[in-house]
Amino acid sequence: MFVAASTRCFSDRPFEDACEQLAELQYDKVELWLDETQDHLKPSHVIADPESFCARFRDVTRMTPIAINLENEVSLEDFQALVRVAQLFRLTQITIPASPLGTPFNAEIDRLRAHHRIASADGVHVSIKTKTGHLTEDPHTAVELCQATPGVGITLDPSYYICGPVPNQSYDQVFPYVFHTHLRDTLPDNLQVRIGLGEIDYSRIISQLQRNNYNLALSVEILPERLGDIDRAVEMRKMRLLLESLL
Repeated sequence: MFVAASTRCFSDRPFEDACEQLAELQYDKVELWLDETQDHLKPSHVIADPESFCARFRDVTRMTPIAINLENEVSLEDFQALVRVAQLFRLTQITIPASPLGTPFNAEIDRLRAHHRIASADGVHVSIKTKTGHLTEDPHTAVELCQATPGVGITLDPSYYICGPVPNQSYDQVFPYVFHTHLRDTLPDNLQVRIGLGEIDYSRIISQLQRNNYNLALSVEILPERLGDIDRAVEMRKMRLLLESLL
């Protein structure tokens, strides 16, 4: 396993600034966070000219891109273009959002199979993020979705199982299906708190991942809109050092 950080941590700043800040905090692997509704990095801008975007990225930073995270659903045509971007970066992981609660199970299966067909043809893995308000807010449903769509995995964000509709529910069943992770510290009544003041058991998470032969990223994902008076740079250094000490 290795430690990485998402540009989501600095999504309140331009993409180039986010990369610079992460490098200054001594992260050498980065996850690209894309959201069409934000100015940080829009999928439409990336796929308009994938080669130019990749060249721009390499001009900005020497960090290694390890994953793409889509905050919102995109068309299958746009998703195929993003798979092309993944190929250019030689990364093999794309996280997509699970559908909202209330979406028929079979409709979600069809959607995930379509994404998997596109991505797997080029050696890219697709996973759905565990998140409140989506079908994956229940770990049992998250697992059932993976079982019904072999080849699709889970991006585990344990914060939403600590601070969610069923606080501190067990989510051990998802570990065999984890393709990627997003980490911060959390309390049952607060999605993001200072590192060490929450209830995320990083050691146990890493142990469970190791037990299931997971050898990929532990990606730090701080949410700028929830920082309050938290010192972001301090928290991100603490998180990096903590995770590295556990590996």
